[in-house]
Parts: sequence; C-alpha cells; structure tokens
Amino acid sequence: NKSTEATGKFKEVTKAFEVLSDPKKKQMYDQYGEDAFSRGGYGSAQGGGQNSQQGPFGNVYTNFSTEGFEGFDFGGFSDPFEIFEQFFGFQSPFSKRGRRQRRELYEINLTFDEAVKGVEKDTVIKGETKKIKIPAGVDNGMTIRFSDFDLQVKVKPHPYFRREGQDIYFEKDISYSLAVLGGVVEVPTIDGMVKLKIRNGTKSGTTVRLRGQGVAHPQTYHKGDQYVIFKVDIPSRVSSKAKKLLEELEQEIE
Repeated sequence: NKSTEATGKFKEVTKAFEVLSDPKKKQMYDQYGEDAFSRGGYGSAQGGGQNSQQGPFGNVYTNFSTEGFEGFDFGGFSDPFEIFEQFFGFQSPFSKRGRRQRRELYEINLTFDEAVKGVEKDTVIKGETKKIKIPAGVDNGMTIRFSDFDLQVKVKPHPYFRREGQDIYFEKDISYSLAVLGGVVEVPTIDGMVKLKIRNGTKSGTTVRLRGQGVAHPQTYHKGDQYVIFKVDIPSRVSSKAKKLLEELEQEIE
C-alpha cells in the first residue's frame, strides 16, 4: 500500500525516530517519561477526542494506527512501531499490549486482620507521608492501582487462619472422647467466636462449612466461607483405668 495516506503516516514515524535518536531528548524521556514532552509536543500536535492515543511527544499520534503500512518492508519487524522497542529501549505507544506507563511501585505491610477488614495507614509515597485507605479483602501479593502509583500488598501470615482466595480454613483439635461422644465446641472466625455442634463418631479430617464467614471480595463484596477441619487428638499415653474403659468401649462398639 503506497497511497498518499500511508506515505504521510510513514513520514510521521520517521520524524519520531529522529527525535528518539537525539540523546538529550531520549535522556529526558528516560528520566521523566511522557511528561517531558506532553506540553508543546513534537510537530503540529492536535487535540484528540475520546479515542485518541497520546504518544511520547504529546498528541502527535492521535487516532494513529498501523493500518496503511501493509506492503512496506520493515526489515523483519511486523510494523514500524516494533522498532521503538528494539532500538530505543521502551515499548511502542501503539503496541497491541498497550502503552507502557512509568509508574512508581511501593509496598505496604499489613496484618492478616488489616487485610481482611480494611484499614487506613500512613505510607511514604514519593517522599511524602500519605494516608492510604486499603479496602477490605485485599490479599498478599495484590497490587492496588492509584492515580499515579501502584501499591503492592504484603500480608503477614495469621497464626492459625489459612486463607485461600475469599475462603478461610481453620483446624480445630478435639479430644478423643468428644469425637466419640459428640458435644459442642467454640471456634474462632474473623468476626468472632461461634459455637459448633460435633456429632458423635466424628472422624479426624471431618470438615464443617460456615457459609458467609469468609473474606469479602474487595470489589464485589461477596463473602467467602470458613471451613473448620476437626483433628482428633489421640493421647500417646493413657492410665490403666483409661485403658480398661477404652477396651470396654471397644467391645461395646463392636
């Protein structure tokens, strides 16, 4: 395609290459990103509409795409914009993967309860102390995107709760006699203590599901569940009296 329109587009790309080849301007881009060229951009910048894309030199490439370059030989590159990535060290603003944003990444440390219930914490961002509101339900490794920076969450493990997504897992030790005879026990949840009825003959590994007792999703607010796994505590030593009673119990069960 060697139409006038395609030729004009190719000339615009050539101008961009010339600017990027200037060591001083490339250094400004590496240090300040797009902001270094966002005002008074290269060439005759035109204000774009809602569908416009701002390039590294202002709005030069408003509504610009790779269409119209079919037929040109770019030396092994699928389009001229791939040359941006290979020779100038940053991603083409017109790449299908999207434009690379130069954003600062910070970390914030949370306790398990803070991550589950949400919290406001003072955090140093770009040299300034800011009060950051963390929504309830964030998880370890999650990245929260703010207007001009990203915040990665680091959650300290809980001593006895284990989290998988929005669900909570908790292991509850019960005595051998309680497992055999049944009864009632109290177990912790993220919202407080609850009572659970244990059926007689409960085996180790038996799991009880507490619906809606898990973690709320930070966006949908849908709550997960809590799973209580019973572990029967078998005594390693028993008295002669206890041994006799257990033998009698075994005979009765048989």
